[in-house]
Amino acid sequence: MRFNLVELSGAVGDLGTFLPLAAGMAFVTGLDFGIILIFAGLANIFAGVIFGLPVAVQPMKAIAAVAIAETLTPGAVAAAGIVLGAIMLVVGLTRLVNVMERVVPLSVVRGIQVGVGVKLMLQAFDFVRSTPRNGPDSVTVAVVLGVALIISHGWKRFPGALLVFVAGLAVAFWQTPALFDRLAIGAPQIDVIVPKTSEWLTGVARGAIPQLPLTILNSVLAVCVLSGDLFPKRRIAAPRMAASVGLINVLGCWFGAIPLCHGSGGLAAQYHFGARTGGAMVMLGIVNLLVGLLVGGFAVIVIQAYPVSFLGVMLFFAGLELALPARDQTDTRGFAVVVITLAGTLAVNTLAGFLMGIAVHLLMSRRRTAR
Repeated sequence: MRFNLVELSGAVGDLGTFLPLAAGMAFVTGLDFGIILIFAGLANIFAGVIFGLPVAVQPMKAIAAVAIAETLTPGAVAAAGIVLGAIMLVVGLTRLVNVMERVVPLSVVRGIQVGVGVKLMLQAFDFVRSTPRNGPDSVTVAVVLGVALIISHGWKRFPGALLVFVAGLAVAFWQTPALFDRLAIGAPQIDVIVPKTSEWLTGVARGAIPQLPLTILNSVLAVCVLSGDLFPKRRIAAPRMAASVGLINVLGCWFGAIPLCHGSGGLAAQYHFGARTGGAMVMLGIVNLLVGLLVGGFAVIVIQAYPVSFLGVMLFFAGLELALPARDQTDTRGFAVVVITLAGTLAVNTLAGFLMGIAVHLLMSRRRTAR
């Protein structure tokens, strides 16, 4: 592993995905942002040491989108992460991950991605609409930030989302000077979260089940393929990746961590910005861990004062990034499954979209077989 400025530059390459989703979950669900950072930091260090590559640690996007859009309770979020983590641990240790790859059609996964991505973007619009037309936290500022992120999208080594997040922190302190008086060093209080029966049901139905195909395909299989593409002879085995996802969630979600996974987009982003070894993840993990431990309690107060328009802009682009991979569904059958899955996700919830997508895929496959 290497520890230098180039690796550090790569380490922040995926913060544009992590920060808006983590901050959004803390803002909406009431989860402690300091605890989120602590366990994310531990997961980063774990991934860097175990894999030796810049394997990103990201929020589980389907669960994050549902938690933000449907205001899940901390118990429901924990239940979703624990159950999905246990499933991933089992499929990793037993190597069932290779079987699951063949069962879930890619078009259904893409439909879920579009559905939860659109949900995030709609939630972002709601955030921005709740602000005044002008001012430091306003619709005008959101439009300016959005245009700036679009323009800078193709610039290499330009962490636009990170700069937006830091600018939002500056506005929070400017609008609420009393935050300086409340600045204190101290770790957040970590308590055990025991979900209620209703929260177990909600977390599994709305979070774990829709997230499962995304995790199998994007957080395990796609990451392993990309690791071999970027680092020949160092491709990560799928069972190891699945077991890693399972372990960090089974251990962390009981204590207020958000459901975490690895992601092919995160690995690509960190590689793009210069990361080549696990040292990038170790450095990022240490930063997250220190911030969570030293000012974790204060971080919760800052998130509550964070400007909504800035958060809305970051959530919008996180949702857009999640939906874009569906553009590979160019044939009629795949496109139809994506649309039906999207419709069910928006009209009811992600579980309904998943089931509707599977049903349409089976019907169209049967009809094609009959022909």
